[in-house]
Amino acid sequence: MNTNKRILDTATPWMIESGPQGDVVLSSRVRLARNLKSRPFPAHANATEKIKIRQEIMATLSKDKYNLTNLEEISSLERELMMEGHLISPQIITDPTGRGVAVSKDQLLSIMINEEDHLRIQAIAPGLDLDNALTKANEADDSLEEKLDIAFDEQFGYLTAWPTNLGTGLRVSAMLHLPGLALTNNLPRIFGAVSQLGMVVRGIYGEGTEALGNLYQVSNQRSLGRTEDEIVKDLDTAVKHIIGEERKIREALLSKSKNSIEDKVRRSLGVLQEARLISTNEALALLSDVRLGIDLDLIDKDLKPTIQALMQITRPAHLQKFMGNSLETEVRDYYRATVIREELAKEG
Repeated sequence: MNTNKRILDTATPWMIESGPQGDVVLSSRVRLARNLKSRPFPAHANATEKIKIRQEIMATLSKDKYNLTNLEEISSLERELMMEGHLISPQIITDPTGRGVAVSKDQLLSIMINEEDHLRIQAIAPGLDLDNALTKANEADDSLEEKLDIAFDEQFGYLTAWPTNLGTGLRVSAMLHLPGLALTNNLPRIFGAVSQLGMVVRGIYGEGTEALGNLYQVSNQRSLGRTEDEIVKDLDTAVKHIIGEERKIREALLSKSKNSIEDKVRRSLGVLQEARLISTNEALALLSDVRLGIDLDLIDKDLKPTIQALMQITRPAHLQKFMGNSLETEVRDYYRATVIREELAKEG
C-alpha cells in the first residue's frame, strides 16, 4: 500500500485505526468530569483564579507522559486543530484565557482544564471499545486524585458544574458512521428509539454541532444514580442496536439496489479524483460515500486508511497544518481538492 506517511502523521491515530465494529464505529470516548474543592467553577472564576487552578493542576502532570499547553499561548489555528482532533471541545476555544490541555503522547488521552469543570479527563479508543477507554480514563483519574483535593459528596457523588454530570461524572460516547440510515431516511426513527433508552445524539464535535460526513456521536444523558458499569453497558447496548440497523440497511442496499449504490459510491470517488474546488462539507459527504463503498466491498479495502485520514485532514485547520500555511476559504477549497486528488492518485 502506497499511503502517504505524511497524511497519516497529520491525522490523529484513532481516525486511521479500525477497532471492534470498525465498519460502523470510528471511536469510543469516555469522559470524566472532576472539580477541585473550595474553588469556583470555571464559569464563575475570574481569569486570575482560572490561571491559579490551571497551575495547580498542571503541576501534578508529568511532562514525560503529556504535552502541556496553555491555550491562550497558542494560535487560534492551533486551538482549532486540537478541536478537530477531538482533543478539546469547541466551547473551550472561544475563550482560552486560563484554560489548558494535557495530551498524552499517543493522543488517545487528553485532560481539559477549566472547560465547564476544572478537569475533563477523556480517553479515546478506535472502534467500539468502551471498556478500554474507561480503563485509561480511570487510571488518569486515580493518578490525579492522589495529588489533588477533588470535590466529592457522599450523597451526590462527584460535584460538577452541570447537574446531569453529578454522580460518577461519567459521559461515554461513540462516534458512528451511518451512511445507510441517512441515505434511506431512517435516522429519525433510530435516534427516537435511542432517546427512549436515555441516550442523546449529537453532531461531529458534540453538543451544538452539526453532523458532517454522516458522522454522529451517541452518548449517555445522565450519570447520577448509576454506576460506571451500568452507564457503559447501556451505551454499548444502544450502539449495538444502531450498528445492527445500519448493517441491515447496508445489506438491503447490496441485495436490492447494488447497481444504484455502486454507481453512487463510484461517482463520489470519481468527483474526489477530479474536482478542482471542494468545500469541507462536500468533501466529507463524498468521502463518507467512498468509505461506505469500501465497507460494502465495492471499492478496494486498501484505500480505507487513506479515506479515513482524508476525512480528518481535509477539515479547515488540519488542511492548513498539512499545507503549512494559513489559507482563505476559497484557497482552502482549491488545496483541499488538490490534496485529495494527489493522495487518491498515489493509491492507484
